[in-house]
Amino acid sequence: MANIEHVVIIGSGPAGWTAAIYAARANLKPLVIAGDGANRERMPGGQLMFTTEVENFPGFVHGIDGQKMMGVLQQQAERFGTRVLQNFVTRVDFTARPFKIWHINDLSGEAETQVLAQAVIISTGASANYLGLESEKKFENNGVSACAVCDGALPRFRDNPLVVVGGGDSAVEEGTYLTKFASMVYLVHRRDTLRASKIMAERALSNKKIKPLWNSAVEEVLGNDNDGVTAVRIKDLKTNATSVIECRGMFAAIGHTPNTAFLKGQIDLDPKGYIALKEPFRSTTSVEGIFAAGDCADPIYRQAITAAGMGCKAAIDAERWLAEQGID
Repeated sequence: MANIEHVVIIGSGPAGWTAAIYAARANLKPLVIAGDGANRERMPGGQLMFTTEVENFPGFVHGIDGQKMMGVLQQQAERFGTRVLQNFVTRVDFTARPFKIWHINDLSGEAETQVLAQAVIISTGASANYLGLESEKKFENNGVSACAVCDGALPRFRDNPLVVVGGGDSAVEEGTYLTKFASMVYLVHRRDTLRASKIMAERALSNKKIKPLWNSAVEEVLGNDNDGVTAVRIKDLKTNATSVIECRGMFAAIGHTPNTAFLKGQIDLDPKGYIALKEPFRSTTSVEGIFAAGDCADPIYRQAITAAGMGCKAAIDAERWLAEQGID
């Protein structure tokens, strides 16, 4: 019979590596299927691999590069015996134990491989939605961001005008948060009213630092290699007229997509695709023995530190559950 892993961790962001550290120290010999880097959603290390400055994770007084931080967490996990596969998961079968997980590495061209597991921790994260502009991609991490809480306090944004794209709760929250640092926040929205909840919309529109640009869309992000973003070109969707808004940054606030498509039909997901947790403050899912941590199960906070905390909980929950099953 094929070898059965005690715990397989799918995903390798802060949640996955923290789960691995705790699981390895509990002598569960975890296997992390980290991703293969064939595209953004499969990148080992998750979204922080695209973040150049992480200033709000405890322990790094002067901040740390996102890639370096993920490397440090991986080294810590491996120090305690975590094994790592640079593959991504294509499909799973959670209908019976041992659970079946199929994985592949697009970069190597290897054939799909199956692994068996007594318990699984899913920490595949969520990907920020962007506008899809070439210019937007060019200036990512150089003035273009999708997380105000992560990046808003950076020196380049302080006391400068900023642009937030979107009209829902996320956009209003991002815009309101950025008023702490920006000289002005331009809220670019395709409609003539906000989709955000009434109380949040009223709060934003009453803020003197927020100026809505109705019936508008960002057509191009402008800037240069030295300064990063310097402006955005806006198109009026009613008149087709264009204008240039000078700013030092653009924040896309049009939602996130959890990386859970491979789980459909296997565990319960909410209407937006986030993993539905069975119990408050726990990591349990609709399938006994399957646990979830990080942004794939968190539509609210989406921070590295909260993901790490969820990874800790998932590992402890998995360890206790395996003990209850008599698996050691």
